[in-house]
Amino acid sequence: MLSLAGCDDDSSAKPTPTSPTPVDPTPTDPEPEPEPVPWDGTYTELEDPGDLVDEGPYDEACRFLAAENPDPAVCEDPSQFDISGCDAAGLAATETTGIYSSLLRIEQRLRDGQPPSNTLAWSAVDFRLFADGTTGTVFRTPLVTRETSNGRFFLLSKRQLPNNTTTTTALMGCHARTPGLITGCFVSCSSNPRTGRTVGTFAAHRMSWHGHEGESSGGLKLVSESSTPVGLPADIYVAKGHAYVVSLAEGPRLGGLSVFDVSDRKHPVLRTTISLPGDNSWNGVWSKGDALYIAANGSGLIVYDISKPAEPVFVRHFETAPYGVHTVLVDGDRLYAMAPSIGTYVYDVTHPLDPVLRTVVSPGTEFALGGPHDSFVYEGRLYISHEFDGYIVMDVSNLDDVRVLGHYPHPDRGYAHHSAVGTFAGRTIAFEGGEFSGAHLRVLDVGAPERIVKMGEFRLRPAASIHNILLKGERLYIAWYQEGLRVLDVSNPTKPTQVAHYNTFRDSDPNRTDNLFEGAIGVRLGDDGTIYVVDTSRGLLIFDEE
Repeated sequence: MLSLAGCDDDSSAKPTPTSPTPVDPTPTDPEPEPEPVPWDGTYTELEDPGDLVDEGPYDEACRFLAAENPDPAVCEDPSQFDISGCDAAGLAATETTGIYSSLLRIEQRLRDGQPPSNTLAWSAVDFRLFADGTTGTVFRTPLVTRETSNGRFFLLSKRQLPNNTTTTTALMGCHARTPGLITGCFVSCSSNPRTGRTVGTFAAHRMSWHGHEGESSGGLKLVSESSTPVGLPADIYVAKGHAYVVSLAEGPRLGGLSVFDVSDRKHPVLRTTISLPGDNSWNGVWSKGDALYIAANGSGLIVYDISKPAEPVFVRHFETAPYGVHTVLVDGDRLYAMAPSIGTYVYDVTHPLDPVLRTVVSPGTEFALGGPHDSFVYEGRLYISHEFDGYIVMDVSNLDDVRVLGHYPHPDRGYAHHSAVGTFAGRTIAFEGGEFSGAHLRVLDVGAPERIVKMGEFRLRPAASIHNILLKGERLYIAWYQEGLRVLDVSNPTKPTQVAHYNTFRDSDPNRTDNLFEGAIGVRLGDDGTIYVVDTSRGLLIFDEE
């Protein structure tokens, strides 16, 4: 950055008797900076390119030579890659350890018995390279081959899919663009002839590397950290001086509930854990009064009595077969439980420990690409993140007359995940986030839901995925997986601006894996400016926001 400032030709020269005026030794106060002009509600409608914005091949110097050779063995042969134009010296100088998330730009597809077709599509491969030189993993499956020394970068993996199809993927690195970013080309071959073979280029981002960015900014201070002893932490709710952290079952680890006494934020105390036999993959949590509501991926909605906050007592569960409840939300005297396979269950919780089912809300059979993953309620409207169907707005002011008001489909059928809605300059604005690679923040004018308009966006690295969102006043708090906690100023919703961050993700953390859904996953706000975050490996993190 170049900064220019004016100065005298000779600041040490004294005034001569011929100086027209004496020098005033009293310094003058600088002119105050003008107050920022509040957003007036005007905006320019933006096009939506989808989650991933194509800027061309990731690396044009690398090429797979045997794309049309039907012999499956060529997919495992590193000599079939032309790397004559690659930068071996740059690769040799790059540290090739840690957890990477790779975007695959598919540029050609070949199926048996059909001519090759030029296409543009996307996929992702996550891998982990250990510092001790052991092979490493791809999606937690051991790599077949790893060559990452002397300017060479070649990885080969084989994965057995649930349908008994085997996929072989080879990545050949070509350039180390920056510390933590490797580009090259790939081939992926399937044992299923209908799937065939894909070739293209890739960009592999080391997910714990953040360029010039430090661990934190904007006055975020980590005041305590407490690991969660059950499962993979997924969500949090804070009530009655306690943090209730729910966890998913992960491999041999059982999921469930961890209860932390956070009356002293600097020294949380784990009071108890709960894990129900055969039903402990818990993804969402909310509270009202003496009731704690848990979204169970297996059984559905579970209710606990927390009149003694450190000692939850099971009350009952409401079954929502076949895939349970994924998330829960309380608005006033209503509890919304999102069951992706069926719809949104709406309960009357005038008596919090005794929910009464009022109705099941569904936007209709025309929305067949998903179900309600999560929802937000604002001024009598239900804003549903309806998975691959996109974002749906329904009128729920009268549960006897529920209607679809509008729909915002993601142009690339991206996954709608979470949102928060508020009023800015008289307009109803939704901050809507997706999930999977490239998922980012969209800002939508939803005041006229029959025609929802995109008016802003905020993106970070395309290899990472946004997750949960909270809006408080003019600040948006986002748990952004590997990008950690992000705080945005949205006083002008057309231009969300980051004002603070904390990078929670470290690939050296216990139980950390090469999985896209790793890092900061849940966020809640306390009444005193405290921020509570759950990280999939580190557990409960408590921050002060200065």
